[in-house]
Amino acid sequence: MEFLRGLTWLSSELLLVLIFIVLFILYLTGAFHKKINYRITDVPGLTEPDFPVAMMSVSNSLITQGEFTNFWFEIDDIYTARLKAIQRAQSTIHFETFFMTPGRRADEFAAALAERSQAGVEVLFIADSLGVTTISQDYWQQLKAAGVAVRFFHEFTWKAPLTYNIRTHRKLLLIDGEVAFVGGMGVSDHWDGVQKKEVTDPWLDLEVCFTGQIVVTLEGIFMQHWLYEGGVASLKPKLFKSPFMGGATVLVTPSSSPAASSTVCALFYTSFLAATQRIWLASPYFLPDHNARQALLAAKKRGIDVRILTMGFHNDKKLIYYAVREGYAKLLAAGIEIYEHQPSMMHAKVLLIDDNFVSTGSTNLDPRSLFHNDELQLSLSEPELAQLVEQFFAYGISRSDRVTITEWKARPIWQRVLGWLTLFFRWQL
Repeated sequence: MEFLRGLTWLSSELLLVLIFIVLFILYLTGAFHKKINYRITDVPGLTEPDFPVAMMSVSNSLITQGEFTNFWFEIDDIYTARLKAIQRAQSTIHFETFFMTPGRRADEFAAALAERSQAGVEVLFIADSLGVTTISQDYWQQLKAAGVAVRFFHEFTWKAPLTYNIRTHRKLLLIDGEVAFVGGMGVSDHWDGVQKKEVTDPWLDLEVCFTGQIVVTLEGIFMQHWLYEGGVASLKPKLFKSPFMGGATVLVTPSSSPAASSTVCALFYTSFLAATQRIWLASPYFLPDHNARQALLAAKKRGIDVRILTMGFHNDKKLIYYAVREGYAKLLAAGIEIYEHQPSMMHAKVLLIDDNFVSTGSTNLDPRSLFHNDELQLSLSEPELAQLVEQFFAYGISRSDRVTITEWKARPIWQRVLGWLTLFFRWQL
């Protein structure tokens, strides 16, 4: 008995130490720091010339011009478009991504990069060190042997261990300094619905292709990370030339951590205030901060059509799914429509406001994307793109179940408990 009491005492002590360590880490990473409560008035209309300038000032965005040339939301179409663009490259391929896993898609991607590199094309590859941990060293060695230059973002170091919490979540493909692909998809068979624990329909995601001056801006953003990780940056005139100045005005919002506030939070919040007809938002890990949540509730109160498309039971992070559902109460009570995608994981990140404004990129509406990751968001008023995004929402919603307040209240107690416990670590989700 004395031995058992000793074990119990030791277990209690270890648990207290563990809790202290967790709380201390959360303290160091700013979890208990008071966040900004935005109060913004007199927001210009989304289509007014002053809107991009106003947004630039509050969200630390860059103003450029660009023309969207393609929009895809079928997974196979996105992979095919990427590979074709790589195969056509003549001078440079610059790629940055967060997530990769071994499989057919990663092998096809490596083969395409290696072939172009051996043909004399400059291939620079930034991979997040945490997001590619399942990729073997042989994979990287084969790429390097073919001449591909690879850098890993924020590899762990005991000299600065907390920097490992800062990830690059950007997904960016730049071809010849002329074409840019921006979206939310990694390089993995997961997007085809092939995972270890289950096989589903292909995931729901999207990608947009741009040309024009915006590509030069995105090349500069890529080069900042490349230099940060010790790469050699060539500022060749061909890469940083001034291409055709035309197309829509585009806001480029590159968020970087650590930062005192979230640039994308300010972008979303101000955009919500400017809405006059609708706010349709797709985000898989829907954990909005106080500002965004209040702005959505206020929008609904003034008669705006507010719809949220998010992940359903088939997802890649079960605990976060339960945590997301814990935040539905006030939104559902206000009449905001929440749709959970049913056939597979919903991974797209896109905002559609009224009939013109679109914002898309790598940013989830969750604390990790808003306050810890390096992200990339593009926003523009473009009616043709808005129509395509509307088609994406129509497709996604048609394959989703609308959450009702009755169904939500009837969720199992174990889901509530898991969701509540997961929200304890909300600052890192």
